[in-house]
Amino acid sequence: MKKLGLGLMRLPRTDLEDNASIDHQALCQMAGRFLERGFTHFDTAWFYHGGKSEEAFREAVVKRHPRDSFTVTDKMPFMDLKEEAQLEEIFSQQLERCGVDYFDYYWLHALDAGRYELAKEIRAFDFLERKKAEGKIRHTGFSFHDSAQALDQILAEQPQLEYVQLQINYLDWETENVQSRLCYETARKHNVRVMVMEPVKGGALAQVPPKAEEMLRQLDPSRSAASWGIRFAASLEGVDMVLSGMSDMAQLEDNMDTFSPLQPLADREMEALLQVAQVIHKEIAIPCTACRYCTESCPQNIPIPDYFLLYNDKKTGKRVPGDRFQQLSQGHGKPSDCVACGQCEAKCPQHLPIIEHLKTAAKLLEK
Repeated sequence: MKKLGLGLMRLPRTDLEDNASIDHQALCQMAGRFLERGFTHFDTAWFYHGGKSEEAFREAVVKRHPRDSFTVTDKMPFMDLKEEAQLEEIFSQQLERCGVDYFDYYWLHALDAGRYELAKEIRAFDFLERKKAEGKIRHTGFSFHDSAQALDQILAEQPQLEYVQLQINYLDWETENVQSRLCYETARKHNVRVMVMEPVKGGALAQVPPKAEEMLRQLDPSRSAASWGIRFAASLEGVDMVLSGMSDMAQLEDNMDTFSPLQPLADREMEALLQVAQVIHKEIAIPCTACRYCTESCPQNIPIPDYFLLYNDKKTGKRVPGDRFQQLSQGHGKPSDCVACGQCEAKCPQHLPIIEHLKTAAKLLEK
């Protein structure tokens, strides 16, 4: 099995202002090309693309290709769970949405210390084992966004789990809020397999600042910036899959080329990437990955990731269209419209102080 997985959370869209407007024709072409080149794994979730990702997977992959030609991961949406009865209800809907009889991999989605307590309370781990016994799940695990200490507790108390999906990239390798290295080392200590998410950190490592770009060119001028993030994650021992959310055919081809064949990083390249990370950290004001979890329940309909991207671009002196803010705020809330309800921060995998960041963005973008 080739290590690159197609993450279905940053798909091509027909309307860039509408996250649910998936371009199905483009996705069908991408999925077909992906399988044609020998890649097999897809990753979806209940929340992705405003709840439309699972159905898009069904139409683009399940209805067009043999079931034994691909594998798929889906996830139980823990951010909105409240009671045990929802487990069966949502799982059944996910099988229907995806058009499959079983999931090759199935995770409890975005566990942290708090959601882990909820998972135990509603017996979610027993549910996974039951569905595995029924043949509805082949492999069990969870995706994780918290400290290495919290991860250590979960893996120690739930030794039956086979996988953990971690945010690993060279920019987050040593950060306090993500703890990529510490979490990776914790997973290896417990001998669970790892699937990697955000290897390019929501695109931040695909379009790096000029100084960082020059450093990457000196390493190898033939490689794209994004390929370094992919190779960093794929070079780690115990990583079975590197997931990348790809938005067009060019990104797909570039990522597939990186794995054809994969050349693990040399020690000097690994050291150089950590130096590149230091340069990028100085340039990125708000480390948002644009997962868009924060926008799903925003009462003011604020396109938070888009404002953060625009803010970052302006702070780094990147040229942006003069009417970009007006385009974003047309039909949406402005940063200053935030009512500080906190729903966004509760869902943010990066644990960002979104409310404060919106205040900061408002000062620059709305002046």
